[in-house]
Amino acid sequence: MANLSAEYLLTKLSDAKNHFERALDCKHTEFDDLYPYMIEHPQFFWYKRYVAWSELLTVVKLSEELEIDWKGQFTEKQSEYVTSRVMSSRVLDEWYETNDSKEHVS
Repeated sequence: MANLSAEYLLTKLSDAKNHFERALDCKHTEFDDLYPYMIEHPQFFWYKRYVAWSELLTVVKLSEELEIDWKGQFTEKQSEYVTSRVMSSRVLDEWYETNDSKEHVS
């Protein structure tokens, strides 16, 4: 098995963060392609966000196990949310710290 480089894992972390933020902003993600029929269901966006959150937590867990500092890609508040591991309404509402400084993914 090839060694995972820190750079590779940080790229995957950035991808997972971007995926979560796209789901948070209700933008297109791979999940839409995998389950196109789900768009008709009211719970779709909740599932989509849950999948993206789970992916983010998985990459963070791997980073921690490999002793790679992952917090540099997040604000302090976001790091706290990720560390607590629970995707609550607060995480969804306050991921972008204030309405004035929202930097939504494109």
